[in-house]
Amino acid sequence: MATNAKTRKAARYAVPVAVAGVAAATVAMVPAFANSGSPDLPKVTAQQLIEKIVASDVQQLSGSAKISTDLGLPTLASGLLGGGGVTGGSANPEDKIAQLANGTHTVRVAADGPDRQKLTFVDGKDEYSLIHNGADVWGYDSKANEVWHEKDTEGAAQGKDHKKTADRMGGGSPQQLAQDILTAAGPTTDVSVGDTAQVAGRDAYQLVLKPKHGGSTVGSVKIAVDAKNFVPLRVQLLAAEGGKPIVDAGFTKVDFAKPSADTFAFTAPKGAKVTEGAAEAGKGGAGHGKEFKGLDSLPGLGALTGGMGGAGGKGGETKVLGEGWSTIARIDTGAGKSLKDIENDKNAPKEAKQFLDSLGGKVTGKFGEGRVFKTRLVNALITDDGKVYVGAVTKDALVKAADANK
Repeated sequence: MATNAKTRKAARYAVPVAVAGVAAATVAMVPAFANSGSPDLPKVTAQQLIEKIVASDVQQLSGSAKISTDLGLPTLASGLLGGGGVTGGSANPEDKIAQLANGTHTVRVAADGPDRQKLTFVDGKDEYSLIHNGADVWGYDSKANEVWHEKDTEGAAQGKDHKKTADRMGGGSPQQLAQDILTAAGPTTDVSVGDTAQVAGRDAYQLVLKPKHGGSTVGSVKIAVDAKNFVPLRVQLLAAEGGKPIVDAGFTKVDFAKPSADTFAFTAPKGAKVTEGAAEAGKGGAGHGKEFKGLDSLPGLGALTGGMGGAGGKGGETKVLGEGWSTIARIDTGAGKSLKDIENDKNAPKEAKQFLDSLGGKVTGKFGEGRVFKTRLVNALITDDGKVYVGAVTKDALVKAADANK
């Protein structure tokens, strides 16, 4: 499904919940999300339901959601993602992203059209809030008493698209996740309407997307859609291997009335440290120009791969193999050392050896030898000669790709 104006319109109004890093936003199954019945609703086809989702013009809502993560990360990587907390440290939203990929989170959300959105993560008695109000975007960490601020000059101009601000606010809300998934769905996807459900006390249809071909770690994606206004209420990403969902982003309570204007008002508390985002980015810091380095951001992996290119390595050539759910990126890192060299080098960084120890078992094939970084969603094969094969595919699919493209 090609991106179009209607799709972008729905995305603009998304109440965001951001997650990026090794994998995307995730929410574990909780009792509040469990289907409490199968309401009797008029029959619709998958195409009709998709059209209703895209045409939905809901601009105002407030409520609560649950967010948690079950990526099955190695212990080392899981620890690096903050142990589930999102408070403490910098108030920059981009510094919170990886932390949201681990643990369970309670979220309060509010939206009033494209100019006003608020997202608050509750971590015990501490909170982290991200607020978009007109030309201003604020991040506030109550635990650290730090404030991050940036002017949304593009979004504030009349007629401008608010995509940049929506991306900053997140990208993992039920609405935005649904739009991203529907946009990406193509000829490699079977789309159908599943059983009806109740989410946050509201009747819902369920749109079901399944990979047509094997090899993906994704078993299916279920999008619960409000039966009255056709706003996505929950998105579940289910693993091909079974078990609880990898992704389950959904509302536990939702109200489609207009939030009060003071919901989006923000003034930096007395004594709080305030950082201007654009200024920080200009210094090469963690502002909006911050580069995401993916797997290379994990300590030790950069030493193993020579930086994956663009992060200190000499290589960096990337080739895309396959399509749809089975897409694999092949990265020729140009690393100067093999995995065996790292293992046997007494002077190698301890982070590199710790990362090696956190990986799964060794694998062999026509390509030679390598190690696998395994999660329930994204897997990566790091070969002994410095190549990386990564995708939301199984270990066997990675080995097959490496054999065919050595």
